[in-house]
Amino acid sequence: MIKQRLNEGWEHYKGSLGGPWEVWRQDKLQNHYNVPWHEVTLPHTYNALDVLEPDGKYYQGPAWYRTKLAVNNPYPGGRTLLHFEGAGQRTDVYVYRRKVGSHLGGYDEFAVDITEAAEEARGIERYHGLIPVAIQSDNSRELETIPSDASDFNLYGGVYRYLNLVYVPAVSLERVHVETIVADKTACTVKVKAKLYNPNAYLDHVTLSVTLNAPDGSAIGTYETKLMAWNGFKEIAVHDIASPELWSTVNPQLYSCTVRLVSPYGETEQTERFGVRFFEFVTNGPFKLNGERLLLRGTHRHEDHAGVGPAMTEDMMRTEMQIIKDMGVNFIRLGHYQQSRIILDLCDELGILVWEEIPWCRGGLGGEQYKQQCRDMLEAMIEQHYNHPSVILWGLGNENDWECDFDYFEIDQIRAFMKELHDMSHRLDPSRRTSIRRCEFCKDIIDVYSPSIWAGWYRGVYTEYEKYSREAFENVHSFFHMEWGADNLATRHVEKTFTGFEFIPKGQGADERDGDYLLTGGTPRVSKDGDWSETYFCEMIDWYLKCQENMDWLTGTAQWAFKDFATPVRPDSPIPYLNMKGIIERDFTKKEAYYVYQSYWTEKPMARIYGHTWAVRWGQPDEKKRVLVYSNCPQAELFVNGVSAGVRQRDSQNFPAAGLRWDVQLVSGENHIRVVAEKDGVRVEDEVRFVYQTESWGEPAQLKLSSTPQQDGRVWVEAKVYDANGVFCPDARSFVRFGLTGDGKLLDNLGTVRGSRVIELANGKAGIYVDPRGGSSVVSVASEGMKTVFIPVNH
Repeated sequence: MIKQRLNEGWEHYKGSLGGPWEVWRQDKLQNHYNVPWHEVTLPHTYNALDVLEPDGKYYQGPAWYRTKLAVNNPYPGGRTLLHFEGAGQRTDVYVYRRKVGSHLGGYDEFAVDITEAAEEARGIERYHGLIPVAIQSDNSRELETIPSDASDFNLYGGVYRYLNLVYVPAVSLERVHVETIVADKTACTVKVKAKLYNPNAYLDHVTLSVTLNAPDGSAIGTYETKLMAWNGFKEIAVHDIASPELWSTVNPQLYSCTVRLVSPYGETEQTERFGVRFFEFVTNGPFKLNGERLLLRGTHRHEDHAGVGPAMTEDMMRTEMQIIKDMGVNFIRLGHYQQSRIILDLCDELGILVWEEIPWCRGGLGGEQYKQQCRDMLEAMIEQHYNHPSVILWGLGNENDWECDFDYFEIDQIRAFMKELHDMSHRLDPSRRTSIRRCEFCKDIIDVYSPSIWAGWYRGVYTEYEKYSREAFENVHSFFHMEWGADNLATRHVEKTFTGFEFIPKGQGADERDGDYLLTGGTPRVSKDGDWSETYFCEMIDWYLKCQENMDWLTGTAQWAFKDFATPVRPDSPIPYLNMKGIIERDFTKKEAYYVYQSYWTEKPMARIYGHTWAVRWGQPDEKKRVLVYSNCPQAELFVNGVSAGVRQRDSQNFPAAGLRWDVQLVSGENHIRVVAEKDGVRVEDEVRFVYQTESWGEPAQLKLSSTPQQDGRVWVEAKVYDANGVFCPDARSFVRFGLTGDGKLLDNLGTVRGSRVIELANGKAGIYVDPRGGSSVVSVASEGMKTVFIPVNH
C-alpha cells in the first residue's frame, strides 16, 4: 500500500452549485463565469470562525472542494482510493462529473474507490492527464440524522480531518484486527484476523506472513499461511505470550503485528499496534486495571480549536493530548462522537484510557434511516478502533432522555433500540463494555452508567457532591461519573465567590434538567446566579478532588470539558456561543484550574500561586487577603513582599488548597508574592505580582482604551472601565463590543478572552488583538450605559 496525504492544492467554495459540472464549468468558459473559489489547505472546515460569530447563526449547508490529482498507481490492475479520516456531515465525491461515492456521518472514516473514474477522466484534454476531483460537503440540518442540532456542540462542515490518496493491488488488506485474550498477568493469547479489499471478487490464492513484535521491537512470533481469497474477517494466526508486558496508564507498553499479503496482483503490508491488558468494572465497586484498583481521573475532549474548529493538525492534536496527560489524566471520554485515529494513537502511547461513543445525542429517536446511521456508525467505530488498548468503553448515546426533535417520544422504543445497540456492540467486540450518560430509563440495559450529577453548578451546592454520587452508585451495577464542572471566564477572579450556600436549598438533587443551562428562569442555581469566575471553578474542583481521594468505592470521574468549545445553544455566554467549562482556553492557554488538578493528580513537583492573571486585587487597607497555593509538595513557604508568612503543611483533606493557604496583609499598590516548596529533593518556586487597590469605586461610568504594539506586528487593544471619578472598577463585568474602521482587522471569533469582539469584562477589562495589515484604522469599544470611545491603530 502506498499512501499520501492530500493537504495542498485545494480550492474551496462555500455555497450550493447546480452540480459537479459547475465545479469545472469556469475552466471551459475561462473568465466569463467567475465563481469565488479560494485556496485552502486540508484539513479544513468552512465553519472555523462563524460558529462564534456573535451577531448571527453559523452556516449550515453545502460547500465544495476541488483539486486536480496526479494519479500514478504503480500496481498493475491496482485500485486507487480516497481515504477520508473524517468529513462532515454528508459527503459526495466526484471525479469530474461522475459521482463515485457518498458517506453519511461526520466522524467515522471511509474510503471511496476512484479507479475506473480516474482512468476515464485522464482523457480530458484540457487537464493534461491530471484527475479533477470534487467533494461536496454538507452540514445542513436533517432531523433523521445524528447528532441532533439540539446538542451542545456544533455540527461542522468540511473535510476537517486528513484526506489520503491510497494505492493498493487488486487484492489487498483492508483491515487487521488483533484480539488479546488475557485473564491475568501470566499469559496472553493473541489472535490475528484479517479482512481483504477485493472489489472484483478474484478467487486467487494469497500468501500471508504475520510477524508479532514485542514493545522493544524484537520478533516474538512469525507465521505464514496460504489461503484462497475470502470475504469478511478470517483468523490467520494465533500466538501465546508468556509473562506479557502489560499496557497500563503509567507504563503503556505497545506490541505490534505486521501482516504481509502476497498475491498475483502485488504485495501489501499493514502494521497494527496493540496492548496486553485486562480490566474490570467491579459490580457495585471500583475499577480495576490488570487486577489492581485504579481511580479513573478523567476529562473530556471535543474536536474544537481557536481559528480552525475541528480541523486540527496532527501537531495540534499531539500538543493537546500531551497537555492533558501532563495534568495527570489517566482517562478521557471522547464526546460525543468517534474522533481522529491520531487521538486514539496518542491515548495508546500516553497511557490514557478511553470511552468513545457514537453521536446519538439528544433529540429522541427517529425512523429507520436514523437507526441505520446509528448502527453504521457503531460498527465503523468498533471496527476502525478495535486494536487500541486505550479503549475500554463503547458509548451508545448521550442524554437520550432529552426530547425535542420529533412530535413523539417513545421510551419503550428508545429502550428497545438501546438494547439492540448494546447487543450489537458485544457481538462485534465482546472484550469491551458498553456505556451511556444520563438516560435513567436505560441504565439497566448497558454495562456502565453515568447519571447526571452537577452539584454546585446546575443543581445544589458542591458540598453535596459525595452524597449524590453515593446515592447514584448504590442505584446501578457499575457507576462512573461523567460530566461535572462549572463555566468560568478566563482571567475573571473574585475576592468572594458565589457558592449558592445561602440561596440554594439543599436536598433538591444534583441532576441537570432541561433548561438548567439557560441563564434565566427556573430555580436558583450557581450556573444562573453565580459569578462564572476562575476562583469559583478552582474552589469547586478542589472540593471534588479532595472527596474523590477517600471514595474507595469510586470507579472514577471525568470533568466536562478539558477545553472551552463552540456551541450553538449558548448565545448568552460571556463570550457568545462558547461553552466555557474548560480547564484551558480554546488556544491551549491554561487557566488556573489546570494547576489544581496537577496538585492532586501528578507526581512531578509543582507549586502554583492562584491568580497569575489577577492584575488588581481589592479590599480595605487593613483587611487580610487570602493567598492560595496549589502544590503536590508536602509543605510550602510563602513570602509576601520579601517577608516570610510562614510554612504550611499539605493535607489533601484540609480544604481549601489542601491547607496551603495564608491570610496576609497586603500593601496598597504593587505586591510581590512568592512560594517555595520541595518534594523528593526537588525545589520548585512560583511568584506573582499584582496591584492591591484600596480606593473605593462607584458604578462603571466610562471606558478608556490603550494600544500596545506586539513584536509579531499585531497590536493589543485593551479597554478598562472606570467610575465617574476616574477610579478603576476591578469587579466590573458588563458586556463590551469592539469595532474597527479602516485597513486593519480585528482578530476575533476565536472563542478566547483575547480574540472575541463581544465579551463580558473580566475584572474591569477586556482586550483584543488587531492586525493593522499595513495601514491605519480606528478601533472602538462600546458598552451599554457608557460613551463609546476610539483609538487609532497604525502599522
